[in-house]
Amino acid sequence: MEASYFRYLLEFKRPSGTSRGVLHEKETFILEISENGKKGVGECAVFRGLSFDDRPDYEEKLKWLCENIEQDNAYLREELKAFPSIWFGYEQAVLNLKHGARIYFPSEFTEGKSAITINGLIWMGDIGYMEEQIQDKLEKGFHCIKLKIGVNWKEEYVVLQKLREKFSKDQLELRVDANGGFHKNEAMAVLQQLAELNIHSIEQPVKAGNWNDMAELCAKTPTPIALDEELIGITDTDQKKELLKMIRPQYIILKPALVGGFAGSDEWISFAEEHNIGWWITSALESNIGLNAIAQYTFTKQNPMPQGLGTGALFVNNFESDLELKNELLWFRTDRKN
Repeated sequence: MEASYFRYLLEFKRPSGTSRGVLHEKETFILEISENGKKGVGECAVFRGLSFDDRPDYEEKLKWLCENIEQDNAYLREELKAFPSIWFGYEQAVLNLKHGARIYFPSEFTEGKSAITINGLIWMGDIGYMEEQIQDKLEKGFHCIKLKIGVNWKEEYVVLQKLREKFSKDQLELRVDANGGFHKNEAMAVLQQLAELNIHSIEQPVKAGNWNDMAELCAKTPTPIALDEELIGITDTDQKKELLKMIRPQYIILKPALVGGFAGSDEWISFAEEHNIGWWITSALESNIGLNAIAQYTFTKQNPMPQGLGTGALFVNNFESDLELKNELLWFRTDRKN
């Protein structure tokens, strides 16, 4: 068995705004594993500035993996514990090597028989740009929209008010993602305003790491809270259990590339369900390679909620897509040649 990797820089069609700033490009690494004339491909989707494994020795660890690719699975997972996106790419490449073509998790999804319902994502920007995106999603038939907030709450609140005036909660599910953009005292007031607008949930109202503040907010909130960045960097099993037991959020958000791949996501889901905590899966600006694998994994979990998967349409130089969006349904393209 042999392995190699290469670096790839994804370029945004339009700079994408988050509460951490504006993104112009996204670095990623493609891992290839070969054995007996077959090849498996995976994406080590590091997210600079957010990933737990955004560190100077990242490529060094990738080289180490390629040199030790024949080591057993358990040993590699332990060695890559501090590099969740590399483990994520390894999982994909091994699964793809096993199943061939563009398959990671064979199912009715990869057979083109079933699809995944996703939410429409609205990126931050001025009020005109946000309304333009919203109109586009509504015209495409989305019934669940997620808006990034936390930069200019007054303007963002006006957008949400206008939306709710036009569409009831039964017609349109609204989710918001603050990316830790509020202080604790401010967050409680925002949670009340969101409740009055029948907002489904808010992701990460305050910065990750403030367990006591988040626990207090989750205990008192009139709007369901979902943990997102809070899960990043928590690799110890007991610590995962402790976090959920202490904070008791209403939901957790799973980004496989950031929480230890599919194995890490499975673990979080298991612990969340023990505490009756809801969950859904989202992508994190992966290329179409990683996005395809996440979509296939997501389908196997059979969660009926709209999932937070991207479509790969944000980049000008993405790889050819294995996915196709029809209204709010994400389908696997069976028409593509292997």
